[in-house]
Amino acid sequence: MIQIHPTAIVAPGAVLEPGVSVGPYSLIGEHVSIGAGTRIGSHCVIDGQTRIGPDNHFYRFCSIGGIPQDKKYGGEPTALEIGAGNTFREYVTINTGTVQDVGTTRLGDDNWIMAYVHIAHDCQVGSHVVMANGVQLAGHIHVGDWAILGGLSAVHQFVRIGAHAMVGGTSTIRQDIPPYMIGAGDPFRPVGINAEGLGRRGYTPAEILVLKQCYKILYRRQLNVEQAIPVLEALQVDHPDERVAVQALIDFLQASERGIVRP
Repeated sequence: MIQIHPTAIVAPGAVLEPGVSVGPYSLIGEHVSIGAGTRIGSHCVIDGQTRIGPDNHFYRFCSIGGIPQDKKYGGEPTALEIGAGNTFREYVTINTGTVQDVGTTRLGDDNWIMAYVHIAHDCQVGSHVVMANGVQLAGHIHVGDWAILGGLSAVHQFVRIGAHAMVGGTSTIRQDIPPYMIGAGDPFRPVGINAEGLGRRGYTPAEILVLKQCYKILYRRQLNVEQAIPVLEALQVDHPDERVAVQALIDFLQASERGIVRP
């Protein structure tokens, strides 16, 4: 059963699956599709070419699927895709993509997006990500699975934040943060491996120990990224059981275009 409050406006072309509820004074655009069981609070606006999966929860005053805040945007039919089981607290804003990038802003599953977060055009956010109150993502940012961004942190456009990274509150991130790192500051400075978070997510003590060695190679030996990668590859050979974890770090470093954060 679909529940639409009498004061809500749902455009004729919108697709709402069973179990969707739309609260008072909310507006759903004609090109929006909303998956089963999704709840939309009062005074929300969801428009644009937006596809939302099942079991999401949008609290009051969210603005989802608005056009990009980009002067180059010329009205192209770009999109927003949101997965399943996400929570969006009050005043969250998420924009659609641009043709200068992939054209689609994406979020995965089971993300916890707190109040006043802004996710700009063409951002690619993984799953199980936490963004605390007031986090601001500029355009074209990639955020890996299980990353945590502390409140009031701001991220420069085109930055990549690796999986399982943890960012302390009020940080400014201008370069890429490799996977597994923890730190904070203006600018952000890594201080070690997110060992506690990795342990909670099933990483073994042996994997965490090897990743701590990776951190020392990357940040304590005065090596640049090009010099560090062969050393990391050799470490990976010596620890075949931890190969997957180390390879994810190597792959991230090889793909980095803005350079990585430094202590």
